Amino acid sequence: MPGDPQRDLPFSDRRQAGRVLAQQLRPYADCSDVIVLALPRGGVPIGYEVAAALGADLDIFLVRKLGLPGHPEYAMGAIATGGIRVLNEDAIGWYHVAEDVVEAVVASETRELQRRETAFRDGRAAAPIAGRTAIIVDDGLATGSSMRAAVTAVRRLTPSRLVVAVPVGASATCRKLQSIADEVVCAYTPEPFSAVGQWYRDFSQTDDDEVQSLLRAHAASPRHRVRPIQRAL
Repeated sequence: MPGDPQRDLPFSDRRQAGRVLAQQLRPYADCSDVIVLALPRGGVPIGYEVAAALGADLDIFLVRKLGLPGHPEYAMGAIATGGIRVLNEDAIGWYHVAEDVVEAVVASETRELQRRETAFRDGRAAAPIAGRTAIIVDDGLATGSSMRAAVTAVRRLTPSRLVVAVPVGASATCRKLQSIADEVVCAYTPEPFSAVGQWYRDFSQTDDDEVQSLLRAHAASPRHRVRPIQRAL
């Protein structure tokens, strides 16, 4: 009798995926210099579980793609938390994007980034990253464009070590990120790979309220309370 395709998926939801991912990050458990940086919105439930399991600090790290005018799915760069701007000069030159057009896109995405910073942080200052082990987490890696921008941006904040960690990712993307991160942890690299959401039974959108709730819950919890780490099913 054929199995239920939904039942056979590796992750029930993002929270469970985060607990599974934490198993792969055991060497960082209860280390005082570790900070988990979650990419909103989908990476926050993952980051919450990882930080709880490791007894680590948790913060968000916002990245906004700069979509090419007329082709918003194609990135001509990205902006990130802390005023970081990363431009794809090859794409800008190839498509002859004028400087004022680039600046208009940057301005629009900056407003949305600032809106999210204000909404998500709820008055809390960004946690320091310099000299620390930064673990950047998201709910998965397909093309990896947002993660590459995040890694570039976090590098400029001088962490002592930079780790990319996701529950699921395209194997080729995970390999490419190894050239810019100190370590890449992809708990599950299925082949063939088409989209992150296909490996979750529940991949419903993470909304602003859930992000805020998880960040508040982590901020209110005792520091370095290490929880049991769940193994993959």
